[in-house]
Amino acid sequence: MPTITDYTVNNGNYQDDPDFRPNMVWYPVPDGTEVKGAVMVCPGGAFMFRSGNEGAPVAERLAELGWQSFVVNYRVRPYTMEEGSLDLARAIRYVRSHAGQYGIDPDRIASVGFSAGGILCGDEALHFDGQVNGTALDDSYVPDALDDVSADVCAIGMIYSFYGRLSVSNNNVDDLRAGNIPPTFYTYGTEDPFYRQFIANANAAREAGVQVEEHVLDGWPHGFGVQGEWTTWFDSFLTQIMSH
Repeated sequence: MPTITDYTVNNGNYQDDPDFRPNMVWYPVPDGTEVKGAVMVCPGGAFMFRSGNEGAPVAERLAELGWQSFVVNYRVRPYTMEEGSLDLARAIRYVRSHAGQYGIDPDRIASVGFSAGGILCGDEALHFDGQVNGTALDDSYVPDALDDVSADVCAIGMIYSFYGRLSVSNNNVDDLRAGNIPPTFYTYGTEDPFYRQFIANANAAREAGVQVEEHVLDGWPHGFGVQGEWTTWFDSFLTQIMSH
């Protein structure tokens, strides 16, 4: 994927060295478990790092429930959110183009993100889905065969997250409607500092015509990761969406 960031030296403030390349790690559905589809898992970390407790543990749990799960290690600081969104789009395209290998229907691919990772999922769905490719950031980018594959997802999980940018939700109903975003699942706690923004964003998504499922956890903080029952609720949500 192209870059608009000139990053050559790690001064100690960055998670990744300049030679880092975006990648994903597959957590397969266990043998004997029915494969329902695929989920792209995007850890949070304020676009400064990728949180470990929002990656592998979540993917392992979703795999147990029947979802081929992929932890997306997207670019973070000093790169921009948009560069990370292209990484997610690329990962979705790869999974879709290898749907047969993973035993999934190519239309049954969802994404789930935590905090900044959810914002990334939303940005990808709003601005980098379909066949939008690297030329959106770099005119010199030369698309390849994978760019001909759609980067759409059929559903998004916003786990203590929202559509918008870091720390600021986009509650503009017209923007959300124009983005044609997929059914969205929200889970967040009442002790989260962004609690009111989550409420406002879910309401704006509903007003924009988006199918929304929302779970509010009384007394829960930000950053609970895989804890709680939300993975079971998310499994039911995805199963319902994909059955239609």
